[in-house]
Amino acid sequence: MQGLFCSNARAQVIDTSSKKLTTDTVKRHHLKEVSIRAARLSLRNTSATPVQILKGTDLEKLNSLSVADAIRFFSGVQIKDYGGIGGLKTVNVRSLGTNHVAVFYDGVEFGNAQNGQVDLGKFSLDNIEEIDLYNAQKSTIFQPAKGFAAGASLYLMSKQPNFEAGSRTNGKLSFKTGSFGLVNPSFLWQYKLSDNVYSSISTELTHANGRYRFRTTNGVTGYDTTAIRHNGDIDAQRVEAGLYGKLKDSSAWTVKGYLYHSDRGLPGPTVNNNFDSKQRQKEKDVFIQSSYNKKFSESYSLMLSAKYSDDHTQYFDPTITTTRGLLENKYDEHELYLSSANKLHISSFWNAALSVDYQRNTLDATQNDSTVYRFVRPTRNTVLTALATEVLFKRFNAQASLLGTFVNDQVDTLQAAGKKTKFTPAVLLSWQPFDNPDFRLRSFYKSIFRLPSFNDLYYTFIGNSLLRPEYTKQYDVGFTYNKTFQQHTLIYFAIQTDAYYNQVTDKIVAIPGMNLARWTMYNLGKVHIRGLEINSQATWQLPGELFINTGISYTYQKAIDVTDPTDTFYGQQIPYTPLNSGSVLVGAEWRKFTFNYSYIYVASRYDSKYNSPENYLRPWYTHDINFSYTTNYNKHKIKLTGELNNVFSQENYIALNFPMPQINYRFTISSTF
Repeated sequence: MQGLFCSNARAQVIDTSSKKLTTDTVKRHHLKEVSIRAARLSLRNTSATPVQILKGTDLEKLNSLSVADAIRFFSGVQIKDYGGIGGLKTVNVRSLGTNHVAVFYDGVEFGNAQNGQVDLGKFSLDNIEEIDLYNAQKSTIFQPAKGFAAGASLYLMSKQPNFEAGSRTNGKLSFKTGSFGLVNPSFLWQYKLSDNVYSSISTELTHANGRYRFRTTNGVTGYDTTAIRHNGDIDAQRVEAGLYGKLKDSSAWTVKGYLYHSDRGLPGPTVNNNFDSKQRQKEKDVFIQSSYNKKFSESYSLMLSAKYSDDHTQYFDPTITTTRGLLENKYDEHELYLSSANKLHISSFWNAALSVDYQRNTLDATQNDSTVYRFVRPTRNTVLTALATEVLFKRFNAQASLLGTFVNDQVDTLQAAGKKTKFTPAVLLSWQPFDNPDFRLRSFYKSIFRLPSFNDLYYTFIGNSLLRPEYTKQYDVGFTYNKTFQQHTLIYFAIQTDAYYNQVTDKIVAIPGMNLARWTMYNLGKVHIRGLEINSQATWQLPGELFINTGISYTYQKAIDVTDPTDTFYGQQIPYTPLNSGSVLVGAEWRKFTFNYSYIYVASRYDSKYNSPENYLRPWYTHDINFSYTTNYNKHKIKLTGELNNVFSQENYIALNFPMPQINYRFTISSTF
């Protein structure tokens, strides 16, 4: 589904048929801007892998504060949310596991070698222009080797400078406030240094107390207690600065600096009428990344990327006393990343590419400013090489790639995981069976794995340096259909459907030992996943300048454990995976006013691999609405938005014993200049 709302689709229709519209109508819908978006949209329709896109005004129409909130509307996605604004949020795509999802920010992966998971709650939408979710990988061979190295990829694109003729500056001020003590100002400023060099700076502050009411049960008599969620507060600051250059020889370069700092409470599970927690976490993430693209000739193109990051995490638990005082762990992770992607245009229908990436990760840890017992200070050197080729015909495209992964782990003491070498292939197909380009078939096969994280391998009392990588095999077949109509009330319709089958082997699982402080990591699990995804969108143009945009997504997913036929849970649904889920989006636009309604439904699940009544989690759903009004004042575009989330205060637990907020609100005022 190429964007869950249809403003882009509507723009394509208006642009295509503009000769039949009045001049006033053309001006009212800003055809010059949206026609570019429509062109990008049409390119995505030929993708051989399923892709779901939210961009521009589509993102603004959702009641979303962070990236994690926005991607809830994608099909095949499960979000693990541990409560409120300050709670950690991770994503799982098609039940492959969080560690199989790579997150890219402006084309470079946002990694975490420590535990392999990225907290999506820290990515605000204020500086995000587009979110793309690809199953398997991007349907292009010209990309870094990292792009071939995950089971699913989430691409986040920040807002790029775009200046009107005669203007040297762009800017936006925004202020959000609402439930849970939210105070969230943000500022974006873009400046044109010269005809070929642009700058951008984005900064944001977030404060919230995170307190909200919830009801809990004793498991016997039903809901019997109303309490206040505590320790979900957050204070966070984000600063981004970038330079963008375009040279006369058709090359382009970017340099971006990023700083994120947060101090948050970690809301604990609500177990046995214990509703309070005191654990705290501080984070300081800093990185600088750059990229360079140049087309040397019609036959050869080059893409270079580099990044250095320094991530510091501090965890404090005043309920645990050690011989050195109250428990305070500090982790420092450093990453160096270099990439070179090369594309060769062999003939009018044949391209080939070779990408080579190098990455070095180190991790250090202290406890109460002293060395952690038996912590091994791991260093991981990774080289990825991807050889890919594609053939492009009028009605048929095919891609094939082979990824080579070469890893060498080194540690101070004990046994390291050592060297690992793996080769994994992928094949992607896209076919237009009829003369009409509106309908297209696609299919892909991909074999991939995820390396054990530093915590899996080396964490004190838990790690197992002999762990094997966790393998997945993905099979997918589907189709896309989109149609524009002229002189009709229905002016655009699109549908995307995919059936898939995934196999996960050597799944890494943790088994508790004599107590919860000593766990053992094993390669034990096998999971088979069968699913169906349907995404549809439509746009209607009604009398009186009224446009209605709709989007519907549905996911059926049967993900069963097939590790051991003698297990009582053999063939049962894996934890936290609903059999059915979906969303509905409806938006109305009339002159300066917009109204949007969204509905998310997640069917019943189980919190354990044994699907017994005591492990049953009820279905949950939310209804969200928002209104906005946009006007111009003294050359400034002013926008006012009011949001009401979980309108009917439905009780929901995305993760067991971590209750989510009931009805809540948010107000936003923004001004562009």
